[in-house]
Amino acid sequence: MTLDRRELFHRALLAGLGASLPGEALAAGLAAAAQPQWALALGDVDGDISPRPLTRLHGRLPADLAGTLYRNGPALFRRGGTAVNHWFDGDGLVRAFALRDGQAVLQARFVETAKRRIETAAGRIVQPGFATPARPGAVVGSADDTNAANTHVIAAGGRLLALWEAGSPHALDPATLATSGPVTFRPDLKGMPFLAHPKVEASGRIWNIGLSGRHAFVWRLSPAGALEAAQLISLPRASYCHDFTMTQRHLIIVLQPWLHEKASLPFASGMVWRPEQGTRVLVIDKDDLTKQRVFELPALFFFHLGDGWDDKDGSIHFDGAFDDSPLFATETAPALVEGRYPRTERPLLKLISLHPGGRAQLRATDTTAEFLRNPVGNAGPRPTFHVGGYRPGRPFARSIGRWDWQRGRGDSHDFGAHQIVEEFVPAGRWLIGTSINLSARATELHVLHSAHVGDGPVASFRADVALPHSFHGSWLAA
Repeated sequence: MTLDRRELFHRALLAGLGASLPGEALAAGLAAAAQPQWALALGDVDGDISPRPLTRLHGRLPADLAGTLYRNGPALFRRGGTAVNHWFDGDGLVRAFALRDGQAVLQARFVETAKRRIETAAGRIVQPGFATPARPGAVVGSADDTNAANTHVIAAGGRLLALWEAGSPHALDPATLATSGPVTFRPDLKGMPFLAHPKVEASGRIWNIGLSGRHAFVWRLSPAGALEAAQLISLPRASYCHDFTMTQRHLIIVLQPWLHEKASLPFASGMVWRPEQGTRVLVIDKDDLTKQRVFELPALFFFHLGDGWDDKDGSIHFDGAFDDSPLFATETAPALVEGRYPRTERPLLKLISLHPGGRAQLRATDTTAEFLRNPVGNAGPRPTFHVGGYRPGRPFARSIGRWDWQRGRGDSHDFGAHQIVEEFVPAGRWLIGTSINLSARATELHVLHSAHVGDGPVASFRADVALPHSFHGSWLAA
């Protein structure tokens, strides 16, 4: 199928630009206002962080754990008296925690995007984003002019790829974190959307999708990060999808009823919550993308899904962190930038089962969970690692958990009220992740045994800086 990028993607991006110039969200007075302690998680980083050793707090690094944890997240929200309107719109800062010879070393560097260059020159926030409107001085010729490259970072083909929702990956040097620029996998695919949540098979092959309205672009990359295939498919509806999942044989796109009803900037301004329309789950055969099935579920809202698996009877299973509505995206995340927390989040871990006869089943737990991660390459039921422990009155997680669907139970470690816990990723038999110690005003690094999460860290380190809350990352073994 021939792809007309201008019609399907470029035009949709530019359609609402001229009408999206409301008043600016001013940062003036924000720093002077009384800020809650947790606001450290949305503080601004002035510049790159040069390599520096972390201080060991307790324990020792396991002898079989050597490599680098890369993480990405927004780290600059305010410029020249202006601010972004949403947590998701800050400039991306890639962090590298290198573990070798019992030591941990941190460095961090901003991704040099077109957005960052334009706003650095302007001295203020001008570019549109997920929920930040375009302002006078905005330059928008393609999606990559608004690309914050702030959501995830993966290793592929000897380079790092800093990822966002709707634009190109940005290539970084794994050693220095220097930005090479946007990645074009093929000349006619320049600027095509590449979601921030690629899925990796046991072989190392990478699958991803890119979305625009009722179309999805399916990417398949080799373990070396080279393009193997790229194909356009139609979707049953234009739904917001931050994440998708897959099994050994299928791609799974969950089409929640937060619908993209208007092509506009910022992107969120065109979204409408339609719970009466329920949730549709699109299952696609990896070997033939034209073979598709659709399953129906009640209305669900989510950002993140776990990896899936196929049963011998043909059933498909996967889990996710599900909420009742998109209020976090529409109300809470914008308020966080202002130092406000208007509601208590309670995303719950749930299992979705899709049966051969067309029946979809939802199994809920009472476990609060977000930022789900699984061991790569499991063909059957696998543990799901997640953050949790959400409490009234304060955003962000305080615990790391492990859930076992075969046994129907989990365990967790609570880091305490003074910690904001970020995503942990599997690294062999270990889990490695970060937290923000609010009392010490410092970022910390922790290693846990993946089978004994409840025992807490086997080793912890502390940086001499507090970096803002990051979103996602990857472990690259040495």
